[in-house]
Amino acid sequence: MSVFLVGRFCRQIVIHNSQIRNPFVLPLVQSFHLYTGRPSCVNPLVNSMIQQISVSEDFFFKQLFDRVSCTYSYLLADVKSKEAVLIDPVIDLAERDAKVVDNLGLKLKYSVNTHMHADHITGSGVLKKLLVGSQSVISKASQALADKYVEHGDIIEFGPHKLEVRSTPGHTNGCVTYVCHAQGMAFTGDALLIRGCGRTDFQEGSSETLYESVHNQIFSLPENFRLFPGHDYNGILDTTVSEEKKFNPRLTKCKEEFVELMKNLNLPYPAQIDKALPANKVCGLYNLPTEMEEKFKSILNV
Repeated sequence: MSVFLVGRFCRQIVIHNSQIRNPFVLPLVQSFHLYTGRPSCVNPLVNSMIQQISVSEDFFFKQLFDRVSCTYSYLLADVKSKEAVLIDPVIDLAERDAKVVDNLGLKLKYSVNTHMHADHITGSGVLKKLLVGSQSVISKASQALADKYVEHGDIIEFGPHKLEVRSTPGHTNGCVTYVCHAQGMAFTGDALLIRGCGRTDFQEGSSETLYESVHNQIFSLPENFRLFPGHDYNGILDTTVSEEKKFNPRLTKCKEEFVELMKNLNLPYPAQIDKALPANKVCGLYNLPTEMEEKFKSILNV
């Protein structure tokens, strides 16, 4: 197995094994560290791990991956105050995420969902129990239970950092994109995937609405903004506004062609939707499948 450092400023780490075609099947690939811009100089005497691997002097970012649902979760934090936000946690890996937060000496302020997921159960509820003081966040339009509801134009703060909430419905009514303008990042959930987009044939989906959401709220961002999706099935970590405006095979079409394409995808019924939606409506705290209730019984006191 070889490890390659890719990009002028080590923007990402790629793990390659010539005998394994998809790097995500490697047990080692649990998470990725991504770096934006020019890295800050690291003082070797600084003992804090978070300062040593931060994106800049005060901003930390870590990308995490669930091999089963191919879901990305994103940990953002303020280096000085240690306040953190976790975007789209997965219940199966909530204990892993809590350990990462604890190891880095962070204080999880919010577990944030981009929408009410149909392919996995959110880890927000378990994380609230594991990391006392953290709150769950979801869009008001999702009609799901949470501690804090957000709408278009709202701001989520952690330390001095801000995430702007942009409403991007179409995959579901409650989809939002979280934009960190200062770092040139946007977290698009299932509204925009890398060279793709979320399906629109269930859960109040609308192809027309999704097309407008992406073009008005995501493609309107600066060309160099990095986009981080809710999932990827091909081992790609992120993309940019510029890339997707040029190469996305669906969303580069005109609106009428896009709607017709989405209408004829003929996708199978979502495998996990009957388990995921009931639990996600109540923050992943209740209505859990039997195996999940058993696994987290002591944590959730069910």
